Amino acid sequence: MPTVDLYDSAYGNYEEDVYRQIRIATYGEDFGQTSWVTNDESSEIPQLLAVTPNSHTLEIGCGSGRYALQIAETTGCSIVGLDVNEAGIRNAKALVNARGLSGRVFFEHCDASEGLPFRHASFDAAFANDVICHIPRRLSLLLEVFRVLKPLGRLLFSDALVIGGAISHEEIATRSSIGYYLFTPPGHNEELIRKAGFRLLRVSDTTANTTRIAMRWRDARDSRRDELIAVEGEPNFDGLQQFLSCVCALNSERRLLRYVYLAEKDPVPVGD
Repeated sequence: MPTVDLYDSAYGNYEEDVYRQIRIATYGEDFGQTSWVTNDESSEIPQLLAVTPNSHTLEIGCGSGRYALQIAETTGCSIVGLDVNEAGIRNAKALVNARGLSGRVFFEHCDASEGLPFRHASFDAAFANDVICHIPRRLSLLLEVFRVLKPLGRLLFSDALVIGGAISHEEIATRSSIGYYLFTPPGHNEELIRKAGFRLLRVSDTTANTTRIAMRWRDARDSRRDELIAVEGEPNFDGLQQFLSCVCALNSERRLLRYVYLAEKDPVPVGD
């Protein structure tokens, strides 16, 4: 299966009306998403993280930046968004200026797998929506998040690549066609969360939501096939449709699972 471009197309063409239409048809609301997060989940995240107007919040993998801005606007908090995709960060910075939030919302181009460019105990909360699976050395990242969070600060992240059953090499290739992915066995994230020093508060199974989003996303794109091919090219359009169909199949059959993890920084250092 050849490599397929999802993120450059989505973020580089953020302002194109066809992509806006697809996001609305897929999610019901446009946050510039390329994730498996439902609207209910989006509204719940700030509550689970206990975000207040005084909170300093970190988003790892902010993409186009629209969801980070939504949190800042609805909660009054300050937020920093990081992403490795340059087109996403350019778009995010443009949105900050357009909305007049340059004093509270900041975006940085950053490869989180190489460490976080912040001082110890800089943030009250951190989250990553369907990003952890793209990052190698997961424990190192969780240790970095632990470092930059204040005592009792909360972390929320989702992982849509927890193995639930048998998967063929063709399916793995198709599911991985949009970039680097790390597939993990059940219980692996819970173990790493504890190793990093966090106290696990909650684990939620959101696999069914992933199936619904993938199906709506695929169908929304298919109904706008000609417009998308004009932007992406036919090989990339077909590749993304195969990717989304693969997500539908693997999640509906629960051979791949998506979980959301909520954890809190234990104020007692690891090993004490």
